[in-house]
Amino acid sequence: MAATELMLGDEERLTEGKSLLDVSVTIEPLLPPHNIPNGKARGNSPSAGTDHTPNNKPKLNQNDCHDSGSSATSKSSRLIRSLGNGLRKHHNYIKIPVPEGRTNRLPREWWKTGVAFVYALFNLILTTVIITVVHERVPDKSVSPPLPDKFFDYVARVPWAFTVTEVNGMVLVGLWFIQWIFLKHKSIIGRRCFFMIGTLYMYRCVTMYITTLPVPGSHFTCAPKLNGDSEGKVWRILRLISGGGLSITGSHLMCGDFLYSGHTVTLTLAYLFIQEYSPKKMRLYVFLCWLLSAVGIICILIGHEHYSIDVVIAYFITSRLFWWYHTMANTKALRGAPNNFLARTWWNPLFNFLEHNVTTPVPCVFSWPVALPSSWCNSNPCEQYSMVDGDVNRDE
Repeated sequence: MAATELMLGDEERLTEGKSLLDVSVTIEPLLPPHNIPNGKARGNSPSAGTDHTPNNKPKLNQNDCHDSGSSATSKSSRLIRSLGNGLRKHHNYIKIPVPEGRTNRLPREWWKTGVAFVYALFNLILTTVIITVVHERVPDKSVSPPLPDKFFDYVARVPWAFTVTEVNGMVLVGLWFIQWIFLKHKSIIGRRCFFMIGTLYMYRCVTMYITTLPVPGSHFTCAPKLNGDSEGKVWRILRLISGGGLSITGSHLMCGDFLYSGHTVTLTLAYLFIQEYSPKKMRLYVFLCWLLSAVGIICILIGHEHYSIDVVIAYFITSRLFWWYHTMANTKALRGAPNNFLARTWWNPLFNFLEHNVTTPVPCVFSWPVALPSSWCNSNPCEQYSMVDGDVNRDE
C-alpha cells in the first residue's frame, strides 16, 4: 500500500513538472549559421556543432521582391497623385521670380536708347546747318521761276493750308509721345524711333545739299543772304532750333530745304509708329491718326509749300525704312541668313547694335510709367509674391 501511494505521488510530481516545463519553455531565435574551418555550420544551440540541425533560414523568392517593388511604386504614385491634386486645388502657392537677365528676351538697355537719341539729335542739328548753307545758294525768284508741277496746275494755293499741316503734325507727335510713355517696352521702341528720325534727316541733308531747287511759288519770302557772315548764320541756326523748324513759330524764314519734305517725314513716321504699337481694338484711334496724317500731307501741296516730288520721295523713303527695319527686327531668321539682301544696307551694323539682344517681336503692352504704391492696388496685385495659404491641408 505504501509502495502504491509512493508510485502515485511520483507520477503526480512528474505530471506537475511536465506541465511546468510546458509553460516555461521559450523558443529563442537561432543565430544565422556561419562556416567554421571544418566546413560545418555552427549556431547558438547546444547541438550546433553536429550536422543534424536543419537550416531553418527562409529563402527569398524573386516574386516577393517584385511584389515589394510594385508596392513601393504604387505608394509613390499615390503620393504624387495626392500632391498633384493638392497643387491643382491650391494653385497659387508661391510665385518664384526668375532673374531677368536669363529669360528676358526684350531687355531694356536704356544706354542704347541714349545712343540712338544722340544720333537723332546730331542729325537734326546738322539739318539746320545744311538749311542755313543751302539758303545762300537758292536762286532768286526773278532769275529762276518755280518749276512746273502738275498738282499746282489743277489746285490753287490756299494760304492757311500749311498751318493745318503743322498743327496736325504737332498733334500727331504729341499723341505718339503720350502713347510711347505708357508702352512697357518703351526703351526698345524709343531707340527705333530715334534711329529712323536720325537716318531720315541725314538723308534729307544729302538731298538738300546736292540739289538746290528754286522756291515752289512766288508767295515765298526768304530771309536775306548773309554772304559769309558766320555769326549771323549761327544765330539763324539757333533760332531755327528754338522754334522747332516751324513756320507758325516764326523761326523758319530760310528757303532751299525742299527736297525732300521734312513735314511729310514727321507726319508719316508718327502715324506708322502709332499704327504699329497700338492694339487692334483701338481702330478708331488709329484711323483718326491716319486722317490727321493724310490731311496734313495733302495740305502741304495745297499750300504750295513743297513740290509734289518732295512729298512723294519723303513718303517713299520714310515708309520703306520703317518697313525694312521692322521686317528685320521681327524676323530673327533674316539676321544671319546669307541670302538676306536687306542686310546689305549701310545701316545694318547699327541695326545689329541696337537689336542684338531683342530676340522676339515687341508686343504692344501698356504699363504705368512709374510703379504705383501697393496701397493703390486692389487685393494686393502689385506684390511680387503670393503667400502660401495657412489652412492648406498638410496631408495633401
